Amino acid sequence: MKIPLYFSLLIALSNTAFAQEKGHRSSYYKNGQIHVNILGTPEEEPLTKGHWDFKPSWSKTEDKLVFFRRLVNDKDVSKWKTAIHIINVDGTGLHQLTDGTHTDFNQTWTRDGKNTPIWNRKHPTRGGYQVMAGKIGGKPGEEIALTENSYHTWAFTGLMDGRILVGSTPPKRKRGYYLMTPNPGGEPKFERIQCPLDKTGVLARVSLSPDETKVCFEYQKGFKQSVSGRTLYLADFDKEKRAMTNLKPFANEEGKRVWFAYPRWTKDASEIVFQAGGKLFLYHIADATTRKVSTDDKADYRYPHGEATPK
Repeated sequence: MKIPLYFSLLIALSNTAFAQEKGHRSSYYKNGQIHVNILGTPEEEPLTKGHWDFKPSWSKTEDKLVFFRRLVNDKDVSKWKTAIHIINVDGTGLHQLTDGTHTDFNQTWTRDGKNTPIWNRKHPTRGGYQVMAGKIGGKPGEEIALTENSYHTWAFTGLMDGRILVGSTPPKRKRGYYLMTPNPGGEPKFERIQCPLDKTGVLARVSLSPDETKVCFEYQKGFKQSVSGRTLYLADFDKEKRAMTNLKPFANEEGKRVWFAYPRWTKDASEIVFQAGGKLFLYHIADATTRKVSTDDKADYRYPHGEATPK
């Protein structure tokens, strides 16, 4: 039976309203605690308390978060000592993966079906980072290196085919952005990504959409480290040609000296959540609109991460 146009429109509007009411679930940092919440609604109890816990990343299997806990503070962030932890999204099963004597940062999960936690570990004396991998249920000391510490590599996000999008200066190669194929116990393979912006500045906090056809990231003009004033970009991504194209700024195009950071995808890839000035915002791609979704203006919100979407 054919449904009249009037009723079809009512159904469509009802479905849209339901989707908006349901909202997007995200994990994020609020005042040093990890929360899981529907964006735009007040928080309930945090998953973690009594510590400084940072940068939760949500597993593709939808049930776990990986984050780091700061154990030793320093005004120089690169001198922090941290420990990688895993926790279930319902707040149970907290488990420590590393021993807390290293500077381990920016953890996430692979998308290749193995649900492997990966992170970046700073060299203790000369600087630079290498990519590490652990396992669910792993013990401190069981983690393995996916890259050597003789050259710098920083993992951003994984692909379903097992490659990892990294920033690196591989041996005999120039600084740039690569798709890296891990080879535990041997040399990884690096394939250069073409991006119009990489010769004029720094790409940071790169995140692939769930279908791996788009990418969002921070862009810092120039190469002198500066956290505030970055512009957030959205671009098309071709994983076969290894290219970022059709780059469009969507937040802080004017470069205000505010901390715009951590653009991350929602589960359905319709919006990008990001932080700016201690608040959380959602950018709606279809109509290029932005709205604030953090609800406590007295709190410090950071490091949002969409449900079941490893960054």
